Amino acid sequence: MTNALEGKAALITGCGSGIGRAASLAFAREGALVTCADIDQSGGEATVAMIRDAKGTADFVRTDVTDANQVQALINRIVSTHGRLDCAYNNAGIEGEVMEVHEASERNFDRLMAVNVKGVWLCMKYEIRQMLKQGAGAIVNTASVAGLAGFPALALYVASKHAVVGLTKSAAIECGQSGIRINAVCPGPVDTPMMERITHNEGRPGRAEFEAVVPMRRYANPNEIANTVVWLCSDQASYVTGVSMPVDGGLFAS
Repeated sequence: MTNALEGKAALITGCGSGIGRAASLAFAREGALVTCADIDQSGGEATVAMIRDAKGTADFVRTDVTDANQVQALINRIVSTHGRLDCAYNNAGIEGEVMEVHEASERNFDRLMAVNVKGVWLCMKYEIRQMLKQGAGAIVNTASVAGLAGFPALALYVASKHAVVGLTKSAAIECGQSGIRINAVCPGPVDTPMMERITHNEGRPGRAEFEAVVPMRRYANPNEIANTVVWLCSDQASYVTGVSMPVDGGLFAS
């Protein structure tokens, strides 16, 4: 795509590394006016510096997506700066503890649900309110292949990503006649710091084991997920809504 998001005001959460950083850079390359948000200030500011070095337009806003006041202020700032919010990629998320469901802690459950579910819901809540005023907008949420099936030792993460898929579908139906499209991406294994942490748990499957079950026999590059998100936010996907799209090297083909 070339300038697929030219002049559009875009929000990317979880911009400080991995898929969020790749998406921030991809949106900027396509001409978007990018607001990067993350609780990790140093990572977020580094992403913005990379965009500006490449002659793109970006700002960073430190945001805890579990805090309604901070999320509302984030959206208000975007609208104050750009006059509107055209597209949003709700990507902020954590993996939590890697352990069986009967051994997982209540603290882990609460934190996972706060970031991965409440965070996505709060972002959607205020994004949709603004997009309803405009009569248009596109939202993409990061789910996971773990939002489509179960995985051992990741039950709470799996539950949180199933919730993201459910939020996406329901909100897409609610907004179907309002000019707002809402979709999710469901990445398989991606070469990110999160995946590195998951595969470095003693006694758990490593990178080779994950790659062995992917028909393409490799991890995704974060750019491959980012490019899918750009397409979903572009006018080229104008009739696509309510989809939870696997981007997984064929993992869910069988």
